[in-house]
This record gives sequence, C-alpha cells and structure tokens, in this order.
Amino acid sequence: MNRILKIIFVLLIVRPVVLIILGLNIRGRNNLPMNGPALIAANHNSHLDTMVLFSLYPLSRVHKLRPVAAADYFLSNRIFAWFSLNVIGIIPLQRTGTTKKEDLFSECHQALDQQDILILFPEGTRGKPEQTSKLKKGIYYLIKDRSDVQITPVVTHGLGRALPRGEALFVPFNCDVVIGEKIPPVSSSNELLTILSVNYTELLDSCLTYNKLD
Repeated sequence: MNRILKIIFVLLIVRPVVLIILGLNIRGRNNLPMNGPALIAANHNSHLDTMVLFSLYPLSRVHKLRPVAAADYFLSNRIFAWFSLNVIGIIPLQRTGTTKKEDLFSECHQALDQQDILILFPEGTRGKPEQTSKLKKGIYYLIKDRSDVQITPVVTHGLGRALPRGEALFVPFNCDVVIGEKIPPVSSSNELLTILSVNYTELLDSCLTYNKLD
C-alpha cells in the first residue's frame, strides 16, 4: 500500500511541480544509483531537494528511495508523521543525542539490507539559500563498516530560493541538479568530509544557474 501511495504522490504531485512549474537542468543523471544498497549525499537548502531527487527516478524505483530525516521535525504531529512515514518513506533519525551510537543508524542499516537507496544530507539541516553549511561526520559512521555501500554526491542549486526555509509557498525558478561519480572507500571521517566538500564545489561549478544567481 505504501509503495502505491508513494508512486501516486510522485506521479501526480512531485513530477508536475518539479519538472513543469520549476524547470530543471540535470547533469550526470547516469551516475544515479538505481539499485541498493546505496547512499546519495546531497546538499540541503530546501524541502524541494528530496522531491527533486524523487523526480529523477522511474516510478518503478521510487519506492526504494528512503530519505533520512529528523524525527523531531517530521514526526512532530500525527498527520505529518503519517505522511512522512507512509508516503515519503522517511527513515526518522533522532537528533537529541540520547540515542546510543549502535542504535542511531539501525533503521538505516535495515533499509540498506533491503537494498534501498538512502538519501542523506550531510549538513544535517537546511542552510541559508544557496549556501553550504558545515558537513557533519554522521555519514561516515553510517557507512564505515559497510563495504557494500558507496556514496554518490549530488548538488542542487536554486531550490533554496524557489522554496526557502520557513516559507510555505514556492517561487517558480529554474534550478540545477548535478550528480557526481561514486566516492571511493575512505579511512576516516575527515577524509570523507574533505572529499565531499571538494565534490560539492566542483559540481556547483557545473550548475548553469550558479554564476547567474551568485
């Protein structure tokens, strides 16, 4: 049932909004992982970031996409929680700091074991429009013992102005999404964050709207 709900949501809501109203410049689409276990690491300026990634996949694969999202925000009320869990298919992550490290990513590992594709935002939260915040080390601790999982970096640009943080209505805006090549295995969190930062900078330079907006 949840799979059908997600397909309907992407088909009737996500695709018309992202592909028709917004308009999207896409580069590196062939780099998207189509099979799990896999992890997409994207910058985060807007709730549209997840919707854009959904729109890039065929309907037959969208049910395998699992955004990792803050439990305190997405489970804040009953209706929003039901929609987030059953339609978007989030994996709620506790940000309180009280969860044991071995339990923090347990649902993520379950999803990866089921061949899902996780969407994770290493910044941890939405930043200011078109600015990348400091990357957090959690992504490393999620994948450090998983040799079967590779990270695909993704940069979006323009979405932070199309739907800024704190706004309920979006502004039609031409936006970019650039998908990079998979990141090779790393031996430390600092190495991973450095590689991710370099990738984000290079991918951002490939955005058609980057120099026009900034």
